[in-house]
Amino acid sequence: MILPINTYSDQVLRRKTKPLKGADEQLEELIGNMFESMRNADGIGLAAPQVGASLRLLVVDISIAEGYEKASPMVVINPHILAVKGFVSMNEGCLSIPDVRGDVVRPSSIQIKYRDEHFEEHTAEFNDLTARVLQHEVDHLDGTLFVDRMQRRNRRKIQKELDAITRGEVRTSYPIATQTLDCEVK
Repeated sequence: MILPINTYSDQVLRRKTKPLKGADEQLEELIGNMFESMRNADGIGLAAPQVGASLRLLVVDISIAEGYEKASPMVVINPHILAVKGFVSMNEGCLSIPDVRGDVVRPSSIQIKYRDEHFEEHTAEFNDLTARVLQHEVDHLDGTLFVDRMQRRNRRKIQKELDAITRGEVRTSYPIATQTLDCEVK
């Protein structure tokens, strides 16, 4: 099922999310719906708060990006970034902030501890686009949006677009939430 995406001013995007305690059918359904919603919107990452669930859960599939066609989709539960290396600026966008892009400096390599969809624990290092997408989505789990990480002068340049999204003056090819549902999975 395709879920509507919460946008810039929705409060669920500003809350620190709750860790999951285990996997069940309800979580499995949410993960499937998140992948379907992300792909429907031509996204490469989606965090649970973006679909109204204040949970430490995100999905990533960068296989539509040039040079990453062989990348496997990932389910990331309760992530913790353990270490970072290098820094690089890259232009980012977000399904929750339609038609807005901006340069953000992030570590180019991260080591992250997380659980997968079977709730098995992993520790792994990720680089380049995968590292960037994971950091962007982990930020969502902490109530931070990519525009919060932009330099102040660049943020001022997009303020009119952010204000328009807040007023609901936005058109997307995918459904957006008209109100925050803020559901929970145990």
